[in-house]
Amino acid sequence: MRRLAFGQVVGGIIQAAYTTPDITASMRDFTARLGVGPWFVSDPFQPPEGIHRGKPTEFTITLAIAFSGHLMIELIQQHDEFDSVYRETFLERGHGFHHWAVASDDLEADIARYKANGYVVAFSDRSPRGMRVAYIDKPGELPGMIELVEMTPAAEAAYTRCYEAAQNWDGKDPYRGFDGSVRSAT
Repeated sequence: MRRLAFGQVVGGIIQAAYTTPDITASMRDFTARLGVGPWFVSDPFQPPEGIHRGKPTEFTITLAIAFSGHLMIELIQQHDEFDSVYRETFLERGHGFHHWAVASDDLEADIARYKANGYVVAFSDRSPRGMRVAYIDKPGELPGMIELVEMTPAAEAAYTRCYEAAQNWDGKDPYRGFDGSVRSAT
């Protein structure tokens, strides 16, 4: 398998993601308790090409990612009550773990492979960083969904910058934009 510049392999888990009602409090908590940081925050946005369970969607979320070793941690806060893969999960079992992300070099082939095993595409979109994503779901099989992430050169470069920022991080500037700009808490 191809190893990505931030250490994980294509086809393997690159991320563990969690929903939260307060992304700022969760970033602070992950940093204080687990030493995770710095956080790279995507401002509130609506999925530009989002399809939730076969229908266009309008929800608004804020995302934040940081690294712990080679593993990316993602936090997700939904700001409204529109249907989404995040809302359906936290309404069913509360906030917390939501999905694993798996890097894909061939998104269509990976989606087809999961579908052949009884999974459905619960959500698809194009990320703020430009790559396509597909959330694969088979209720009752795993304790969360699988997000397939199209690993484009731009996506790999963005994640690698975040990974490199976490190496020997001194605790300063804990909140940043994906362009590297220092930010205050969201």
